[in-house]
Amino acid sequence: MAPWSGVSVAAGSEIRRILLTGTTGQVGGELLHSLAPLGEVVAPAREQVDLGDAAGDFRLLRETIRTVRPRWIVNPAAYTAVDRAESEPEPAFAVNRDAVRAIGEEAARIGAAVIHFSTDYVFDGTGTAPYAETDATGPVSVYGASKLAGEQALAASGAAHLIFRTSWVYGARGKNFLLTILKLAREREVLKVVADQHGAPTWSRDLATMTAAVMERCAGDGSVAVADAVRPVSGVYHAAGSGETTWYGFAAEAVRQQREREPGVRFAEIQPITTAEYPTPARRPANSRLDCEKLAQRFGWRMPDWQESLRRVLSEL
Repeated sequence: MAPWSGVSVAAGSEIRRILLTGTTGQVGGELLHSLAPLGEVVAPAREQVDLGDAAGDFRLLRETIRTVRPRWIVNPAAYTAVDRAESEPEPAFAVNRDAVRAIGEEAARIGAAVIHFSTDYVFDGTGTAPYAETDATGPVSVYGASKLAGEQALAASGAAHLIFRTSWVYGARGKNFLLTILKLAREREVLKVVADQHGAPTWSRDLATMTAAVMERCAGDGSVAVADAVRPVSGVYHAAGSGETTWYGFAAEAVRQQREREPGVRFAEIQPITTAEYPTPARRPANSRLDCEKLAQRFGWRMPDWQESLRRVLSEL
């Protein structure tokens, strides 16, 4: 039985085949829909590729790639338990570094291009301006270090690749900051939220839409192999919502907009606090702002304003 059993893969369709991981996650779930018009999307279940392979050889993952032979491998799957990673670094590095290395090596073997997602946590957050792709990295958490190691492993694999660094991802489904805040705001009178960490909330659907547009542009008319088209533009690109705010600002705006939608509901008062007043096992960057100009210049894509995207997400709840 093939490791992707239960997924229909038509013979002769390699030219438009996309292998997608992590479809139970926020970004992966949106990608499943946004990539469908581009070709045949093969989306194995998590246990069928085992990105957290304790043995370290990633046999199922490698067999899947060799059998499916996609022209694109899109990898939003990640270990994202930021605080837990501080006490269990091994699974974080297995998923965020070692599995990515295996994907890159197999992609290089079959001539596929890889799209991988990374994070603002690769920076130390001490800067005062939005980070560009060329700025020095310096993660201050195990999670950030594991994601940076994944970027480096993919770059070293020899595969044609695009790495999209993003920040503060949320959506209408799954487990995320927005849904947690709205739930707590209905249950409590006061919510205290950190107001000295700066960044930009990014809707998972905006990321997925951008990814599909970039892939379509790279594919062109099909006269050039995808890997050959991607290789000249391979590298890291920042892709986060336009504008900036704080976690407090994000929470306050979400509650303000939801009050407009539900005027009869009493929501909590949102109060600002400092990072020092809300200690966590893992350090967070104080500055998570990302300069996304390279994405605009290379692919003609600008991410939507975070407040407008938030309004659209709330309309789906």
